[in-house]
Amino acid sequence: MDTIRVLQVDAFTDEPFGGNPAGVVPEADDLSEHQMQSIAAEMALSETAFLRSSDGADRRVRYFTPTQEVDLCGHATIGSFAHLRDEGLESGTTTLETNVGTLEIDVDDDGTVWMTQDAPQVREADVGYARVADALGVDQAALEGASDDIPLAVSSTGLSFLIAPITYLSDVGNAQPDMHAIEKLTDDVDATGVYLFTFDALERESTLHGRMFAPGAGVPEDPVTGTASGAVGAYLDHFGAFDDDFPEELRLEQGHYVDRPGRARVRVGDSVRVGGRGVTVLDGSMLVPEDDEDEILEA
Repeated sequence: MDTIRVLQVDAFTDEPFGGNPAGVVPEADDLSEHQMQSIAAEMALSETAFLRSSDGADRRVRYFTPTQEVDLCGHATIGSFAHLRDEGLESGTTTLETNVGTLEIDVDDDGTVWMTQDAPQVREADVGYARVADALGVDQAALEGASDDIPLAVSSTGLSFLIAPITYLSDVGNAQPDMHAIEKLTDDVDATGVYLFTFDALERESTLHGRMFAPGAGVPEDPVTGTASGAVGAYLDHFGAFDDDFPEELRLEQGHYVDRPGRARVRVGDSVRVGGRGVTVLDGSMLVPEDDEDEILEA
């Protein structure tokens, strides 16, 4: 059997064991789809990024959860480029080919990685508050009370999420999600997961506090979610949540209720950009089962 280098990078944090852990395989050109899925299952993280060569961009990436491939993953992208920065990648702009198209990635001098996401798409969700409240295990009145101006809606900047505002931080923290019901709900509204949030944040400089549940993608609760952060930024802009005073930068808290606190930075302008830093906490090698040559995928 061959061995391959694998890493765990904690994204959206400067501290080890905070934020969202991502698997990163920096040289994945010779891996088949089956091998990538097997590695992601063995890593047992919400997503693992497999970096490959590309004919049309500086790099190609594919993302796998322990159970399936997903088209885009924010924290695994941040983690991948935090690792590349550690390996000598210079500050500036680079391009990344994904299943949703080619994206621009910017790396600041301080190591912050910015991911320009796909064009926003926002639509109100044809689903009742009672059903969403039951699925999330929250009080229906708390959902309705937070939604006078910003309704339940599905938002995407690459992956779709049902965005659900709620009144207080205690409502977010006390949620008792029914994963089976959430999976059925997200299937019915054609979304990857549900992002529950409140403007009642823990830290003064934070814009909001969120939790994200995506059991249908094999991720019951994600600590800090880059794609959902971009989606909620687009959602808030679409519904005019801040009237004519939209912040230059949103700061989204997440992960505290699974003991992995982190923060995503979001800038909404001509495009939606999600930023954060990362720290490598594991760098090693893994045995890879052999695969038939005709199953090896082209980059």
